[in-house]
Amino acid sequence: MTADPPDFGPARRLAAEGLGTALLLSIVVGSGIMGERLSGENDAIALMLNTVSTGAGLAVLITLLGPISGAHFNPLVSVLSAGDRDLAAREALARVAVQVVAAVAGVFLAHAMFELPLFQVSGKVRSGGGQVLSEAVATFGLILVIRLASRLDPGATPALVALYITAAYGFTASTAFANPAVTLARSLTDTFSGIAPQSVPGFLLGQAGGALAAAVVSRWLLDRPRPYSKAVPEGRHR
Repeated sequence: MTADPPDFGPARRLAAEGLGTALLLSIVVGSGIMGERLSGENDAIALMLNTVSTGAGLAVLITLLGPISGAHFNPLVSVLSAGDRDLAAREALARVAVQVVAAVAGVFLAHAMFELPLFQVSGKVRSGGGQVLSEAVATFGLILVIRLASRLDPGATPALVALYITAAYGFTASTAFANPAVTLARSLTDTFSGIAPQSVPGFLLGQAGGALAAAVVSRWLLDRPRPYSKAVPEGRHR
């Protein structure tokens, strides 16, 4: 008989979500700034540092904070968890609010570390159908990985999520934001990892579509077929 997992309570779960999301954004934005400064205007090198730092940071944050809150760090994950009734709707809404606020705080923290103005507005336009499609694909893959891994191999979830995001940085035209809180917060940094405010709605639309598709596909994949049983003719069941 195994012991039930500890219940850390709603306050600690929200704190873990806020801490993880803030640190994730400081990693994303901070590594982008560092990459830009060290690369000599070589975007490939800057993107490589940004990618590796984000993937490594995700693996650590999910491993350590996952046992406390599930390490969502993403409003889409929290909303889908509520839809699956794995999370109360009230807590899901609270998580979304905390994730958005913490994401902005993480951006400001990165600016402070590099002695940049805390409040900025990005001028980096990321528009067009290819960008929206990229976000749909990136988010579809992320949500699919999370939902399948959490049910089939929970212990591998941190590594699988980190590896997928690392790959998606390279194979999607948008560099895989795949997270509404991340997208909104990155509109407030005019650095390597920023996104112009006018590009945000398209990204959010792509992310919502990708998440919905992943929820449908994962539910179908995980739905176990009923065992076959030959019908018994009426009147012959005794």
